[in-house]
Amino acid sequence: MPILMGLEVLIQFCFAFHVLKTGRPYWWIFIIMSFPVMGCVIYYFVEVFPGSREHRRADKTVRKIVKAMQPDADLKKRAEELEICGSVDNRIALAEECINHQMYAEAVQLYESCLTGAFASDATLLYGLARASVEHRAWDKAKEAIAQLKAAAPKSRTQEVRLLEARVSEGLGENDRALAVYQELIPVFVGLEARYRYASFLAQLGKNESALEVFNEIVKNSKRFASSLEDEQHWAEAARKAVLAAGGR
Repeated sequence: MPILMGLEVLIQFCFAFHVLKTGRPYWWIFIIMSFPVMGCVIYYFVEVFPGSREHRRADKTVRKIVKAMQPDADLKKRAEELEICGSVDNRIALAEECINHQMYAEAVQLYESCLTGAFASDATLLYGLARASVEHRAWDKAKEAIAQLKAAAPKSRTQEVRLLEARVSEGLGENDRALAVYQELIPVFVGLEARYRYASFLAQLGKNESALEVFNEIVKNSKRFASSLEDEQHWAEAARKAVLAAGGR
């Protein structure tokens, strides 16, 4: 019993110290010290858990379950919102949902419908059109959109635009140019997507050893710098599958 009481007091002081260290209201100390077990539990779930990694994982799991049960819910919602109000914001939102559902042709049409009047040179719209066109493999349209974007807003999303340029060159069969852009982009690109696409391109060119080296590097970096971002986890998992498919370790 004395050991359990001592442990209980230690836990209380740890929670009280957390209150002081993080700048929470001082009345939490009174609750923690007055109600040894329940005070600590309440404090954790009210103040600590909502911002914790466990909470983010729980939210992510819930989102996956909802999406599995209603895969088209967000798409239908955005379409209904556009029917009610045909604003540019609603068209963009629906276009992004179309991309999420691999409805690339529809996304291209929606972005093109926005590029009129005061929005004819809007950087967000031009980038969206370029991205949707790349996914749709409409290389010439993507190339034109990128050129317009660079002319209208040369400092907008520079890394992402360079990645789209690499993919366009790849799609047009301009292999040397695509390799040059990828190699220029890899050292500065934030995230794993550019490295993964570069490795995939190397594999397509038959440079399997170089591709496997980059895939392994992605896996290693993903373990070293764990990220909760779904996109980063997606590229890391895709690289792991590529390594396993190649028989690498």
